[in-house]
Amino acid sequence: MVGVCGLRKKQAAVIAVIVGFTVFAIKLLAFFISNSIALLSDALESIVNIAASVLMLFSVHVSEKPADDSHNYGHEKIEEISSMMEGLFIIAAAVLIIYAAAGRLFQYAALFDLDIAIVISMLATALNAGLSWFLGRTAKEIGSAALAGDSKHLRSDVISSAGIWVGLFIVKFTGWRYVDSILAFAVAVLIARMGVSLVFKSSQQLMDKSCEVEEKKISEVLLRHKFQFIDFHDVKTRRHGNQIFADLHLSVSGSLSVNEAHDLTDHLEEELKEELPSLIITIHVEPKPKSNSKS
Repeated sequence: MVGVCGLRKKQAAVIAVIVGFTVFAIKLLAFFISNSIALLSDALESIVNIAASVLMLFSVHVSEKPADDSHNYGHEKIEEISSMMEGLFIIAAAVLIIYAAAGRLFQYAALFDLDIAIVISMLATALNAGLSWFLGRTAKEIGSAALAGDSKHLRSDVISSAGIWVGLFIVKFTGWRYVDSILAFAVAVLIARMGVSLVFKSSQQLMDKSCEVEEKKISEVLLRHKFQFIDFHDVKTRRHGNQIFADLHLSVSGSLSVNEAHDLTDHLEEELKEELPSLIITIHVEPKPKSNSKS
């Protein structure tokens, strides 16, 4: 299963790189035809998309490496680092757009063939939208933070491109050329917000934030067997790539033999893994004497 997931990650990453270069070439063509700073900012963002996709491909390759003496839990956490870098790239794209738009705001520049340029830009954006959907679906199916980050990055590109078309239509029918630059500023703010959100989410995973949904599921499964033990406590979880590591303490009757306690934990671990296939759990058994009630 791990090999299949790894292959799908690599295939998705390679597709993202190829589509990224194609989209950049198309968007650059739209700029050369129109001389629009907004379309240039769209093309600049595509350069960032390409860099992000290459980083994603690298992180997917590294994450496949098995655990070793220096990385006992494997290398999958690099996907969270990749996701954070995606967010930083999005913010960098916003800065580039602001820089380009500021230089054109008070400088007259003629715009040409906006209708043709917009159609070309729509073609590039359609490719980005399809890639974003594909990466998002694949990320959800195999649990890849790197693919999810690239999907969100591309989604920000789609949104910004749509906003640019609206602005260019306004320019075409009103002649208000300053709208071209103002629109680029608005797009920059929008995608910067997405970048900050992605950086924050990735940083939380890198800091081993607990997995609330999985913790709830673990409790539900254990409560089905509460008649077999005294209690459970100190449930801890963390995400590592597409795996969930968990450990908890299980209090059992002191009258159970070592074999009986071992069989109980084996049974609980098997059922938990059936409910959560990506779960790697460690159960610490704590024998406790039964309280004797006096009449």
